[in-house]
Amino acid sequence: MEVILRNKQDEMVLADMCVKPGEAWEYCPRDALRRASKILKDEFDLEMNAGFENEFILLKSITREGKEEWIPFDSSPYCSSSAFDAASPILHEVAASLHSLGISVEQLHAEAGKGQFELVLKYTVCTKAADNLTFTREVVRAIARKHGLLATFIPKYALDDLGSGSHVHLSLSRNGQNVYMASDRSSKHGISTLGKEFMAGILHHLPSILAFIAPLPNSYDRLQPNTWSGAYLFWGNENKEAPLRATSPPGTPDGLVSNFEMKSFDGSANPYLGLAAILAAGIDGLRRKLSLPEPVDTNPNPETLQRLPASLSESLDALNKDDFLKEFMSDKLLTTIKAIRKAEIDHYTKHKDAYKQLIHRY
Repeated sequence: MEVILRNKQDEMVLADMCVKPGEAWEYCPRDALRRASKILKDEFDLEMNAGFENEFILLKSITREGKEEWIPFDSSPYCSSSAFDAASPILHEVAASLHSLGISVEQLHAEAGKGQFELVLKYTVCTKAADNLTFTREVVRAIARKHGLLATFIPKYALDDLGSGSHVHLSLSRNGQNVYMASDRSSKHGISTLGKEFMAGILHHLPSILAFIAPLPNSYDRLQPNTWSGAYLFWGNENKEAPLRATSPPGTPDGLVSNFEMKSFDGSANPYLGLAAILAAGIDGLRRKLSLPEPVDTNPNPETLQRLPASLSESLDALNKDDFLKEFMSDKLLTTIKAIRKAEIDHYTKHKDAYKQLIHRY
């Protein structure tokens, strides 16, 4: 994926990485997602839809003892009107800019962390959703800069405060109809057989998928128990502690589930590679007709549930032992991804304060 800024036209476009016209470069993330989407369509006549919830922190610059520091611009609580009022010039401009790009904003509000906000995008087919997310991140950061602030999507800016995720809601459609949702109330959990198998594949491969959707050592500072980020391997119905959460938003017929949320996805993840890995895992579930275990709808018990990787090293180990992605991504791309993750681990190990510089990258 390549982002190109054209200042004269005040325009931003996305471009594919190609060896030559019509031939994708084997390292192109957008092509990886398209390949996985084509397999889902060709084999099952299905499309995966995605809608992202973007959490970010607005920071302001101060000078302390001659050094520049970035601190949250506000300390108001969750859904505070004062926080929204203080940031309203930025937030209104962000919403208007995204609207001009054809990107629908469903919700925009102050979150629970210091200086933290959440921007929710309307769901669409996953390839388009990844583009929308890329544009959204660029728009938010550019407009914050215009107003003298820095917007960061880093997973954990302050280790003593709440982290920021990029939760993604997923569903399956066929001919425009939601087929993740059961057709009637006879399904035990309101999810179709296709939906259960797809979700089971993702749950089965989740430890290795984390290397794509939580790609930094800092990501695992966020993925902690009792923080609504999903630290254990299970799924639940409206369970905020579940990494995979079945949801029934307003308007969904009673007893049915319209989509499921993945809590582990964060703002440092490449959306194309992250969705491609998720899609590949779901396809594996459909092919093998994997069974979805019973949900856990209480606070997770660490004595009975498997802990998800608590570090990028553990997730990378899980990925090295899992070969389901070979059909969906080239060996060179997978090798490169693993090498980059290893380099991130090495850098983080040598520089304990490395996360503080991530605000300028994410």
